[in-house]
Amino acid sequence: MKIRALLVDDEAPARSELRYVLGSHPEVDVVGEAANAAEALELSRDLEHDVVFLDVEMPGLTGLEAAPLVRERTDPPAVVFVTAHERYAIDAFAVEAFDYLLKPVDPDRLVRVIERLQERSVENVVPVEKVPVVSGGGTELLDYDQVHYVQADGDYSRVHTYDRSYLCTASLGDLEERLPATRFARIHRSYLVNLSKVAGVRRAAPDRFCLQLADAEHTELDVARRQSRQLRERLGL
Repeated sequence: MKIRALLVDDEAPARSELRYVLGSHPEVDVVGEAANAAEALELSRDLEHDVVFLDVEMPGLTGLEAAPLVRERTDPPAVVFVTAHERYAIDAFAVEAFDYLLKPVDPDRLVRVIERLQERSVENVVPVEKVPVVSGGGTELLDYDQVHYVQADGDYSRVHTYDRSYLCTASLGDLEERLPATRFARIHRSYLVNLSKVAGVRRAAPDRFCLQLADAEHTELDVARRQSRQLRERLGL
């Protein structure tokens, strides 16, 4: 299946470079280019397209402001942000970005994005379930299911997986709003836990208990008193 792509970037060399790297993927057909959001919105009304590769920092409307407008149609295209700045990752997924690429575009990351675009169903468009974290000087996207718990770290947070931890530039409160409440619970002012990763419960005092997680370290986290009752109900205790 052909993926019809619209490229939006105020810098012509950046559009040319993206067109070049996409050229090595015969399944992608670049159907149009725009130098700003206004041009992109005009083109999007006239061109059939499946994905918009969208820069963030542009004159006039930014990519973050334009994304919801680009997707205002019965068959909304996927929006893949392509930017030199990783600091926009959290905001990108807040506007239901399909994915997020850093310039210069890594060929392997682009392959994964295109594979996911091919699997994407226009009839069942959902926001990508990813948490952007800092890794090796870049941004890595973790699936929700990889996250065991999140710990407050000043204005930022630290995301813990089975055997690693990552810095996230979003605060714990920001992640609490973005992560699905059906799967995650705030158990303490410093902790947000993926309830599917809870392996056991241990009583720490007559009115206090802690959660034992199924990670490599068998982490135990205290549950705050004011969260205890609600958490017991959710865990069926």
